[in-house]
Amino acid sequence: MFAEIAENLAAGTVSFAVRVQPRASKDEIVGVMEGALKIRLQAPALEGRANEALVEFLAHLLKTPKSAVRILGGERSRIKRIEIRGVTKQQLLGLLTRDA
Repeated sequence: MFAEIAENLAAGTVSFAVRVQPRASKDEIVGVMEGALKIRLQAPALEGRANEALVEFLAHLLKTPKSAVRILGGERSRIKRIEIRGVTKQQLLGLLTRDA
């Protein structure tokens, strides 16, 4: 099962859903759950710390600047919509096969 990933070639962005589990033992991608990429983060879901950790984690994995990673929706929810500029759908799928 793969996450639903939308690629906008004209804008050079990909967008996808993530399901975040805060206060985990380590930062990691654990697979796909209900069409969303499931990510475990050590940061707590307080004062936006988990959101900041999510942006940093994805930027690090995809070797892109933090400014290229944006939360489109779901800032106060476990399920979020993410947009990343300068990354292809294939690079994102590579994370699933490599880390999950």
